[in-house]
Amino acid sequence: MNKNTSGKFFVGSIIAIVALFGLVLIILNNMQSLGKNAVEPESMDAEAVAERIKPVAEVNVGEPPVVEAPAAEETEVASSGGRGEQIVNQVCATCHGSGLMQSPKLGNASDWAPRIEKGIETLYNNAINGFNMMPAKGGRADLSDDEVKAAVDYMIETAQ
Repeated sequence: MNKNTSGKFFVGSIIAIVALFGLVLIILNNMQSLGKNAVEPESMDAEAVAERIKPVAEVNVGEPPVVEAPAAEETEVASSGGRGEQIVNQVCATCHGSGLMQSPKLGNASDWAPRIEKGIETLYNNAINGFNMMPAKGGRADLSDDEVKAAVDYMIETAQ
């Protein structure tokens, strides 16, 4: 090898080694900072483990426990304002709270007025079957038609 090129090769090799060493230091430093932000694992003592793996439901062997039905007055209250409000807060408010995708905002009479003019049955039908970008039943197929109607009634009440 020529003496002139071997010197350049040596200097280039040293620079490459220093650059790689610097890169490794940067990576290790970032790894250390990630380790400092790590979450502590949950406790493994027997009581904590038993609590985490506890079944969601209970199995009853023998006669099932007696559960009293709510009074008729309580059922009416729960099915009208209370249940409707609960569904609106859990499901409908995602879009209707902010007017997402041009949906009528909760409590905004001017947004709801043209829709209310079309009639309550049209509002029920659109809420149950979907309309424009709104999915049927607000995307919650597990809701009954009566629950969706209660939610529509609640939204109309807040708009008037």
